[in-house]
Amino acid sequence: MSRVVVGMSGGVDSSVAAYLLKEQGYDVIGVTMQIWQEEDACSVEENGGCCGLSAVEDARRVAAALDIPYYVMNFKKEFREHVIDYFTEEYLNGRTPNPCIACNRYVKWEALLSRSLSIGADYIATGHYARIEKLPNGRYALRRSATLAKDQTYALYNLTQEQLKRTLMPVGAYSKDEIRSIAEKIGLLVADKPDSQDICFVPDGDYASFIEETVREKTGRELPAGNFVTPDGRVLGRHRGIVHYTVGQRKGLGLALGYPAFVLEIRPETNEVVIGTYEESLTHTVRADRLNFMSVEDLTEPKRVFAKIRYNHKGAWCTAERTGEDEITCHFEEAQRAVTPGQALVLYDGEYVLGGGTIL
Repeated sequence: MSRVVVGMSGGVDSSVAAYLLKEQGYDVIGVTMQIWQEEDACSVEENGGCCGLSAVEDARRVAAALDIPYYVMNFKKEFREHVIDYFTEEYLNGRTPNPCIACNRYVKWEALLSRSLSIGADYIATGHYARIEKLPNGRYALRRSATLAKDQTYALYNLTQEQLKRTLMPVGAYSKDEIRSIAEKIGLLVADKPDSQDICFVPDGDYASFIEETVREKTGRELPAGNFVTPDGRVLGRHRGIVHYTVGQRKGLGLALGYPAFVLEIRPETNEVVIGTYEESLTHTVRADRLNFMSVEDLTEPKRVFAKIRYNHKGAWCTAERTGEDEITCHFEEAQRAVTPGQALVLYDGEYVLGGGTIL
């Protein structure tokens, strides 16, 4: 009997994942990853967070109901290093990170998988809406979930072949309604629990204040205000500090220019935020590095693919080609707005994730 460690967040998806795998005959162990940094900082729960103390209690109750062993594992160090520190550094460098992608790759998979294998598990499993398949070319790839409305492949594009080979995602074959229905049918208390929202370590959604406080605690310094400028350097006004802004942002700029203004670029070296028109925010070309290929070993020739440039982007057609040792360039058929450095560019070949990288 194969043993699988299921990452249980206390939510309905991971709870049903554990149930489905037990029904399929796996030896299931439930694990909640303890990643919150302060024992009493659990106001995150009010916002549907997935990493606070009540998440542990919900997961523990579900494990008891399913009659599976349950443990809490401490991953605070890994979460601090790979998610919080990365998140802060990226904003300070004028980029807009996706912490969930970093958490998936380095904490939920790299750290959890390593620890799970060390206790004799064959696989880890999660409640993500995605499917894993081994392709005819021998490679493992993510396939979009059965319900596109909940598809989470974008945030998982960075998983390695070894991680995919050792991962089960039973929820990807169902719709959210079907998952809730299963939870209700077997009497799980979390059947109607709302989905987690926002970033778990910034429960109030105020990323800029979180970063300012982090920098203050680490270095004692305050982040300076600076200038809003046009692309050619003309000063338009003062901004509150670059961490308050992201490329494509329109609201909250506090500028009255007589036309809709958008953030075009953030320049950390001069502490400037570049402002322009909607037309200036459009581009046909997107470059990315920190590449990870999934359905293919590499991109050996230009290929027409469907690509997403952020999680809630509906996607668009482009031609992707290799333009460097660790770089791809995508030429989109229609101009894209708010191409944001630090976000992920994820390429799809049909229903499968071809690969992706971090937008430059």
